[in-house]
Amino acid sequence: MIARDVRPAAPALDRTILGMFLFIASEAIFFLSIVVAYLASREPGLADARANLDLGRTAIFSVALFSSSATVAVANARRDVRWLGATMLLGAIFLVGQGSEYARLATIGIGPSSALFGTTFFTLTGLHGAHVLVGLIALAALAAATTRRTRGVGPITWEAVSLYWHFVDAVWVVVFSVVYLGTFL
Repeated sequence: MIARDVRPAAPALDRTILGMFLFIASEAIFFLSIVVAYLASREPGLADARANLDLGRTAIFSVALFSSSATVAVANARRDVRWLGATMLLGAIFLVGQGSEYARLATIGIGPSSALFGTTFFTLTGLHGAHVLVGLIALAALAAATTRRTRGVGPITWEAVSLYWHFVDAVWVVVFSVVYLGTFL
């Protein structure tokens, strides 16, 4: 009798998850290029940034977004729509905070075309905000689909949406560090 190797086969990577990883990788390169452009052109606008950005206020609504990574992780682990709701609430708090920051800057004459600082600031943070909005739409679609289906939505879908949301959070860690912490430290 010949002994057989009975090691379990390596698990295959699901195509949806692979697609999400590839999408996130392409978006990471996109954001990296924008962050590098921001850093390359930051020096002339640094005085404007220091004079006009509100680190404390932005930190408060940033905590909401950072916390949402924990809530989406719990939602994913439990397949629980209520935790998705908490994630969406925290993401919405972030967007409202970002919108209020934009409104505050606009009242003092800083906008996307006002100066180099305004252009680079609004481009970088605005593109991130658009990604947060897309993430909120994906979370809402996941919640709606999970609620409508009697058998629920498969774990791969939950994982893919969670991965995207974690990516959005990770990008803000970089953006917040570069734009806000880097300005004041």
